[in-house]
Amino acid sequence: MENKFSIIVLTYNEKDSLEECLSSIGWCDDIVIIDSYSSDGTQTIAEKLGARVFENKFTDFAQQRNFANDTIDFKHEWVFHLDADEHFTSALRAECNKAINDYEYGAFLVPAKEILWDTWLKYSAGTVYQMRFHKLTDARFEQYGHGQREADLKKGMGKLNEAYKHYFFSKGLNHWFFKHLKYASEEVENEQNVSFKQIPFGKLFNGKSIEKRRVLKAISYKIPFRPIFKFLYMYLFKLGFLDGSVGFRFCIMKSMYEQIIVLKKLESNI
Repeated sequence: MENKFSIIVLTYNEKDSLEECLSSIGWCDDIVIIDSYSSDGTQTIAEKLGARVFENKFTDFAQQRNFANDTIDFKHEWVFHLDADEHFTSALRAECNKAINDYEYGAFLVPAKEILWDTWLKYSAGTVYQMRFHKLTDARFEQYGHGQREADLKKGMGKLNEAYKHYFFSKGLNHWFFKHLKYASEEVENEQNVSFKQIPFGKLFNGKSIEKRRVLKAISYKIPFRPIFKFLYMYLFKLGFLDGSVGFRFCIMKSMYEQIIVLKKLESNI
């Protein structure tokens, strides 16, 4: 199968995850690593496996992805943005090639399969879409909360069906916990910048699926007892119980994260 796009991988001290990630894209003839000055040998592993390595200080995800888009001389006009704890599939590769041939859109939302302890959280995590695949001249990123959103779309945005696999717990509980402490602070800051009047409620009825999801998230900032609500929503309404014991533990973890946000908000108001 002909390769028609480059792949960007963001890294920082990813020696335990990077090899499997790069193995899943070994077919790609242009793999670019944007490394945030790792100290654990990540860059050596990347170069050994044939990737090109560039360094840039990490400010946020949007800035790091835009840095790659703006400064790297890629072999292809299209790029896919991947993280070191994410793996590609052959089906996703084929769909990306088809999207390039059709060129109906210049950017695409791509679904992720969230993997916890080798279990796909099909129900409790649901389907999370992010803009990860685009023609270099047709899209950019902007920071939002602790992640990024699409921006400056030149030829609209489509949606792919095939998912990449996200092993979000690959570095263990300590890393997950401390990362989410940081995320909670960013969520509080984002919440304080959005008033109830600014929420576009109309998108719940006439918006695209990702727009509806963003409105629901904004509403969740304002409701009381959000940690309990989060657990009940994920475990019962979204059928998280069908993910078994792993799904139950994941729902507990997400509820704990919501509680941290609540505590961070209280702390900021003291």
